[in-house]
Amino acid sequence: MSKVIVHSLFSEFDIDLFKAGKHFKLYEKLGSHPIELDGVKGTYFAVWAPTANSVSVIGDFNSWEEHSHALNVRWDASGIWEGFIPDIGQGTLYKYAIHSNNFGIATEKADPFARFCEHPPKTASVVWEANYRWKDKKWMDTRESKNALDKPYSVYEVHLGSWKRDKDNNFLSYKELAEDLVNYVKEMGFTHIEFMPIMEFPYDPSWGYQLTGYFAPTSRFGNPEDFKLLVDKLHQNDIGVILDWVPSHFPEDAHGLGFFDGSHLYEHPDRRKGYHTDWKSLIFNYGRNEVRAFLISNAIFWLDQYHVDGLRVDAVASMLYLDYSREDGEWEPNMYGNNENLEAISFIRELNEAVYGSFSGVQTIAEESTAFSGVSKPVNYGGLGFGMKWMMGWMHDTLGYFKKEPIYRRHHQDDITFSMTYAFTENFMLPFSHDEVVYGKKSLLYRMPGDEWQQFANLRLLFGYMFTHPGSNLIFMGGEFGQSSEWNFNQSLDWHLTQYDFHSGIQSLIKDLNKIYKSCPALYEKQFSEEGFQWIDYGDSENSVLVYSRKGHDKKNDLIIACNFTPVPRENYRIGVSKPGQLKEIFNSDEKKYGGAGSQNTSIKTSKKPWHGFDKSIEITIPSLGIVIFQ
Repeated sequence: MSKVIVHSLFSEFDIDLFKAGKHFKLYEKLGSHPIELDGVKGTYFAVWAPTANSVSVIGDFNSWEEHSHALNVRWDASGIWEGFIPDIGQGTLYKYAIHSNNFGIATEKADPFARFCEHPPKTASVVWEANYRWKDKKWMDTRESKNALDKPYSVYEVHLGSWKRDKDNNFLSYKELAEDLVNYVKEMGFTHIEFMPIMEFPYDPSWGYQLTGYFAPTSRFGNPEDFKLLVDKLHQNDIGVILDWVPSHFPEDAHGLGFFDGSHLYEHPDRRKGYHTDWKSLIFNYGRNEVRAFLISNAIFWLDQYHVDGLRVDAVASMLYLDYSREDGEWEPNMYGNNENLEAISFIRELNEAVYGSFSGVQTIAEESTAFSGVSKPVNYGGLGFGMKWMMGWMHDTLGYFKKEPIYRRHHQDDITFSMTYAFTENFMLPFSHDEVVYGKKSLLYRMPGDEWQQFANLRLLFGYMFTHPGSNLIFMGGEFGQSSEWNFNQSLDWHLTQYDFHSGIQSLIKDLNKIYKSCPALYEKQFSEEGFQWIDYGDSENSVLVYSRKGHDKKNDLIIACNFTPVPRENYRIGVSKPGQLKEIFNSDEKKYGGAGSQNTSIKTSKKPWHGFDKSIEITIPSLGIVIFQ
């Protein structure tokens, strides 16, 4: 049997960068790499295990026998074990057998840098060198102009395992999704798709948020080339790709990162900083240089190797605060006596600097639910450096308002207008995500009050209000056709509902809202600036009406939006306007094709009658539980 040959892909400079936490392409060095050495084909292995007494590669090529293929520890105190094993390559199954200096503890671990993994519940890593020829040059060359903050950003959030399944309830493959899903997202008009975590994970009910294979797309749907094909097809159809990324915690599964070499290598050794009681998972040690390099290398990997356009960073609030979901006595203040996790904050800033410094036309998006200041402000201005932040407060307030029977909404006008008091403190994305349609919260549709007609009218109004509120937006799959049941990760969406008029009407509405969003510069050119929004009237609580304007660079593109949050149509409703002329209704949520009653506004001309503080005004009809947009 071939033995391990001493070999290294590391230079001294690589090692210096690694120790300093500044090596952001570790995936080129650590892990398994099929190479040719002196005319012999084989695989180079390298793993970081500084507390190890010995490290062996075990796998299907040596009957999982320990010590037959022992790696060599480097002389430079980096803690890296490495070596070249001849005659093994693509598709070889392997793990690392690690014996620790720490009380002789032995572990068998999957490779933290593996490019591919066995299909769960199996847990071995797979030697893999993806050979894929990209065809998305046009997108990559121009994405900076399509993925910018002053461009349309309408996101379709997808869980690949439950978007659609075959007749036997089996997953669709990456290849099948590259046809069905891509065609659907293009038809619906979304500009971006966001995948809930596709990195390898062992437990389906975690939805992918408990990762064990940070560098491997899950094998549930195919191999790495297949996932690249899916990304490629999306790009070829002018659809950007965002990945959910989870640097906040990881599971304790025996083959994962936890207690990797018999020590707290990746996780913080202090349980007050290193363990999430809510999620029963471990927290990275953000103050350890090599761990920072691992995480930042992982972010760079997906942007580099998979042409991804953005990362939505999960559970940022849990990283920022030492007392997150902890009682008194369960956390320790930082050196300044407060609750901020200084090491995590420093890591996040370095992450965003590295991402934006390495790639043009990409975005990082924070799922962050607190009032932490400057989440989407540049690092050099004291911010965390994200491109956008989820607007969780808007989401909670809006759904809370819509849940109320319309007769009571006049007492809660402030709930629906409050978001505009802070809308421009961050670059906000408005999310109706997967978290809002699980755990007894009901679907968006069934959170709406009233009879069936009113529920659908409310949902149409909700989406119209969302698309015209400042900020970018995100809709979780199923919402776009009024899925009636809660999301179930273990089965397909209820696609049969789209044969019914009310559901297909919601689908048509979302298509048209996406068209309007992309075709009306007033909705995106200044979507993160107070210059792009103006209240016309927010005080008519008695009628539960809101009227506002959205503005772009050119005044001729300004829009006027009116929302009626009651089932009583507001006819001959007067609103103020700033200039004379004729207005055109470009959207009405009450159109019959959406499931509405068919009301419309035609031939709207301004009069000289002052109103709402403006010199001129118009009279319009705002339909029951409806929204209208004028240009």
